[in-house]
Amino acid sequence: MKKHLFYAAILVAVFLFTNNKLYAQKSGLETAGDIGVFIVPASALTYSLIKGDTKGTWQFTKGLLLAQVVTFGLKLSIDKERPDFSNKNSFPSGHTSTTFQGAAFMHQRYGFKYSIPAYAIATFTAFSRIHEKKHDGWDVLAGAIIGVGSSYLFTTPYQQEHLSLNFNSAKGNYQLGLVYKF
Repeated sequence: MKKHLFYAAILVAVFLFTNNKLYAQKSGLETAGDIGVFIVPASALTYSLIKGDTKGTWQFTKGLLLAQVVTFGLKLSIDKERPDFSNKNSFPSGHTSTTFQGAAFMHQRYGFKYSIPAYAIATFTAFSRIHEKKHDGWDVLAGAIIGVGSSYLFTTPYQQEHLSLNFNSAKGNYQLGLVYKF
């Protein structure tokens, strides 16, 4: 299982480093959005690895891969012109689907309080894409739905794996127990 996680982490790292081409011509806001598309998924993956949550790492990887396949499949098949007229890969926003997938993973797996910074960065990234005329509101909305949806398809809450409710009965005696494994 650890071998699979290693390969999954390598695959995610390759995606993150090759997907983001930072050019000197970009504005500060656009560059910040590009950094956000790296920071959110890298943070989600790093948190699950530090926690030793191998199941969560695999769930994150599956969600990210699905989000990317759906996003780029739609980009190639829809051919919607970007607002800045640079190409026809506007719909849906890949930056938004990637950042919202990472934020939704943190939310679903570890709880809302852990996902607040990730959702803030994802929202800022979506805003930067609209502001820099790379996308319109429909593009980023679709990207957010794809990202959140792909994460929710594969991600289960972390706490449920460590919490169990037990019930025993014998000779008219009843026992109810709550067990939490650290």
